Amino acid sequence: MHLDPATIMALGLGIMAALAVVLAAGVLGGGNSRRYRRRLSMIASGKKATTDSASATPETRSLSRRESATPMMDRFIKRFLPHRELLDARLQRTGRAITIGHYTMATAVMTIVMIVVAKLLIGLMLLPSVLVGLATGVGIPHFVIGTMGKRRVRAFLNLFPDAIDLMVRALRSGLPISEAIVSAAQEIGDPVGTEFSTVESGMKMGRDLDSLLWEIAKRVDTPELRFFIIALSVQRETGGNLAETLANLSDLLRRRRMMHQKVRAMASEARASTMILGSLPFIVTGILLLTSPTYIRTLFTDPRGVMLTGLAVGMLVTGIGIMIKMAKFEI
Repeated sequence: MHLDPATIMALGLGIMAALAVVLAAGVLGGGNSRRYRRRLSMIASGKKATTDSASATPETRSLSRRESATPMMDRFIKRFLPHRELLDARLQRTGRAITIGHYTMATAVMTIVMIVVAKLLIGLMLLPSVLVGLATGVGIPHFVIGTMGKRRVRAFLNLFPDAIDLMVRALRSGLPISEAIVSAAQEIGDPVGTEFSTVESGMKMGRDLDSLLWEIAKRVDTPELRFFIIALSVQRETGGNLAETLANLSDLLRRRRMMHQKVRAMASEARASTMILGSLPFIVTGILLLTSPTYIRTLFTDPRGVMLTGLAVGMLVTGIGIMIKMAKFEI
């Protein structure tokens, strides 16, 4: 298919705008995140780095492996998909039995459906239809999986201080920390109880408590749980009253959650402005497609309209990224 210079220019402007947003996000937040994760991995591994490979017996590996309804598709996709570990971690964070094969099939089906809708119902050209289909087919599943993971993390954080209080009561009654975690998992609800219940199964297979807790931290991926695991490691090395340490940690986590809620309330105006300004162009475009399709269709069929649309989308994505960065605070 022949592409005119205006279409090529529009695509180039859109790609450059997207790259600018990604580069800005990496420069502003990537350095601190990489340093934080590097330090965290050093704390998590510690002196166990040399024994992990030897202790990873088939029984140990089978504990964390999930059964898949599409094993052949999963093996095929994992062979060619880059960064499949990150995608698998995102899927595990949801707490659902969603495999990479399910995710890929949903993405492919949604992409094809959106290409057909954009081509036949809206009347776009083939190239804009493919771009719209790829954007929505890849973006919507990614957004849904991320939302499910964040919702589960919030539910975990709401129950985590209560679970620590249960552990403190068990420790003061004379139980060891492993039994305290198991008893708290039996008393507390999902997702804390579901995650901590894996500790009992893992310890029955001969695994140590630290490796089991760090596996939970990889799935949940929240600083509060890492605080808890590091506190246990430090107390084991230095000694002291573990019940008092965990009680102070529970109080700290509650205060931290209160501060996070205050910051979220202060940034609510910026988030509302971002949602309104970001959704307004799409709402207006949808209304015009329903009321005056011949009037708005020229914007997607004429080369000058395609160029302006690409430029507008790039500027919109850049503005939304900047506003999200301004409204996001780390505590």
